[in-house]
Amino acid sequence: MSNSEVVVITGVSSGIGRAAAVKFAKRGCRVFGTVRNTAKAQSIPGVVLVEMDIRDEASVQHGIRTIIAQAGRIDVLVNSAGVTLLGATEETSIPEAQSLFDTNVFGILRTTQAVLPHMREQRSGRIVNISSVLGFLPAPYMGLYSASKHAVEGMSETLDHEVRKFGIRVALVEPSFTKTSLDLNAPHAVSQLSAYDDERDDVFRAIEKNVKGAPEPDGVATAIVDAALGAWRMRHTPKGQASLLRKLRRFMPAGPVDASLRKTFGLA
Repeated sequence: MSNSEVVVITGVSSGIGRAAAVKFAKRGCRVFGTVRNTAKAQSIPGVVLVEMDIRDEASVQHGIRTIIAQAGRIDVLVNSAGVTLLGATEETSIPEAQSLFDTNVFGILRTTQAVLPHMREQRSGRIVNISSVLGFLPAPYMGLYSASKHAVEGMSETLDHEVRKFGIRVALVEPSFTKTSLDLNAPHAVSQLSAYDDERDDVFRAIEKNVKGAPEPDGVATAIVDAALGAWRMRHTPKGQASLLRKLRRFMPAGPVDASLRKTFGLA
């Protein structure tokens, strides 16, 4: 793909989405970034902000129509908007799980379904879904978040088989801990069971330590640009911990991987 592609990125208010928008703009792409409230959003040089809530079907359809009206086409869709949740699986309520999936899974589905007719008509396109290393690894006390990213991985791989006959490809970017406000201010499940108190607190401290020591989102943004504009491959793991974890999962026996994960999350 050339650098003049029309790129749509969801969730550019901060973090990974914002960093990716900056990089695409610097590459000369025509970039549209979605935010839930344009009045409160900080501008990004070279990026047109579009108000769109990926949890709302009508908002998504209106946002995509607005972009098509201005640009005439969409060459790249980056599904970056997402939320997280900390808590034991038993503690996580059904409404909390539904809310998380509504953004992380159904939000991607809404935007993808809104964009695909335009990509099919032009017989080309690239969809980049932001997953996580938790899309292929477990994470104690992040069970529903991990489940949502596993769902994104399955949906993305399946979709790629369905749409490649139209000249469209789907790719995944799988970051590890990244220093963003999303991770630093992760919400906790409201219900807390005393049976998990000791371990839960240890895990939360370990997660906070890992996030504070994690790299800024610039490296993930670079992987997103490569996934969108470079030669196609399904999975892109940013350099560093994410790439190492992918190799460990693939080549190491399950026992040592399990032990390493428990140590990372502060479990005995």
